[in-house]
Amino acid sequence: MKNKKVNLNDICFFQEGPGVRKYQYCTKGVKLINVSNLVNGEVDLSNSNRYISQEEAYGRYKHFLIDEGDLIIASSGIKVEYLDKKVAFIKKENLPLCMNTSTIRFKVKNKNELDILYLSYFLKSKNFKNQISKLITGSAQLNFGGSHLKKINLFLPELNVQKKVSTLLLLIDNTIKNMQRKISILEQLTKSLFTRMFGDIKTNDKNWKIKKFHKIISILTDYHANGSYKILKDNVELLDFKEYALMIRTTDLENNNFIQGVKYINEKAYNFLKKTKIFGGELIINKIGSAGNVYLMPYLNIPVSLGMNQFMIRLKKNYSNIFYYKLLTTEYYTNVIKSNVQGAVTKTITKEAIKNIDIIIPPIELQNKFAERIEKIEKLKFEIEKSIEIAQNLYDSLISKYFDN
Repeated sequence: MKNKKVNLNDICFFQEGPGVRKYQYCTKGVKLINVSNLVNGEVDLSNSNRYISQEEAYGRYKHFLIDEGDLIIASSGIKVEYLDKKVAFIKKENLPLCMNTSTIRFKVKNKNELDILYLSYFLKSKNFKNQISKLITGSAQLNFGGSHLKKINLFLPELNVQKKVSTLLLLIDNTIKNMQRKISILEQLTKSLFTRMFGDIKTNDKNWKIKKFHKIISILTDYHANGSYKILKDNVELLDFKEYALMIRTTDLENNNFIQGVKYINEKAYNFLKKTKIFGGELIINKIGSAGNVYLMPYLNIPVSLGMNQFMIRLKKNYSNIFYYKLLTTEYYTNVIKSNVQGAVTKTITKEAIKNIDIIIPPIELQNKFAERIEKIEKLKFEIEKSIEIAQNLYDSLISKYFDN
């Protein structure tokens, strides 16, 4: 049997939260759910401190009290691309709980016609995002309500098909979340390993030697070391198609993506930029924008050249790039670096500021021992991330197949 086209209003009940005012907030009573409590498809009330009194909750707002199994979605203050992260089911442990502004709850009218889990995946689909975006104009952020939802349509298969699809998507969803939790555990392991081996770096309680950063740097350079703006413009052209060498940019490093949406240069340009050839293992520091952000360049086994607005650092022998990358990305050193960033509008950091950062110098044997352990952890993370990517691609293809029609 073909899927039938239905209007959202015909198959489910939806209700907007009330506009509870600040003066009504209490320090105890019944918690109010807000957009910020919807995190990655889950309800997180751990940092919630907004309550209304028991009297109001079970009096004037009793029809806004949430039930176990209700489906909640954020309806305001978010960008459309993040909407799928703001859809969640209410669990028993979340109760008692009351709706608040910028949230909408859904209930199924006929359970023999619509599976609410299936509905939740529709609300995460591109189809729903596209429909709701077309109904809202003039704002970068979503702000929709019941009047908009009444205009939403979807194609609905038989109930048994809905249940099969939603069960499979839930299985993939949970698999991805479990793997993400494993990555979080490995990241915590890295932090605890660092502290165990090197102590509290803020107080330097292990009394490591301290030097200025430039004392351990072999090369500190940037794109413009290759010539003036005019010379660079005349000799280097960024290409959108695959060519001889990859031109590494901040966005590539931040996304850990060196295949999609990247820029290339030809062999002539690569050889012209001889002072900033990248081989892997270098420390990369942003000069402008997110100035002071530190990255470790992976080994890509292809020709790579440094992009604009970045510094490239190679350390002297007997200094571990892995150790110093982990050191510079600790909370303490992140704050030290950021304290050297200048500019009210455009944030920048200079070579001199980087050179003059005080840095601890543990024995190279200890640095290498740490690096060896980190490489093992990173290898595990890489394998898990590959599995997440495969699962995510399967999830996306199923969402597209059943909802984006």
